Amino acid sequence: MSSGDEFKNELKKKIIEVLETVMDPEIGIDVYNLGLIYDIQVIDDKNVKISMGLTTMFCPLATTIPLMIIDQLKEKLNINADIDIVYDPPWTPLRMTEKGRALFKEKFGYDVVRMYEQSTQVDKE
Repeated sequence: MSSGDEFKNELKKKIIEVLETVMDPEIGIDVYNLGLIYDIQVIDDKNVKISMGLTTMFCPLATTIPLMIIDQLKEKLNINADIDIVYDPPWTPLRMTEKGRALFKEKFGYDVVRMYEQSTQVDKE
């Protein structure tokens, strides 16, 4: 692995740490562990491109959450972020990290992934 790749991997880890501080205001779980971050491309030491989804196409925070991410990355890492909202593939609870799933269960009292899997299984029958 080249030193450029190592640098990008280290910066990506720092970006993820910042993303874990950006909360979805309605759900109260960070955007990374909620599974809203689809891709992170480190362009260079000052620029990153992030693809993210939303929990619903009609999310009232579709403009707010990307601005929160942009602000936090600028403030904490002095990085400019270009955020693309993507709708394909649509977000489902299956995108959540294990940590996000545990946080959801702790906060709301049920396993959203298991419930989602059960509901989609019923739809197939």
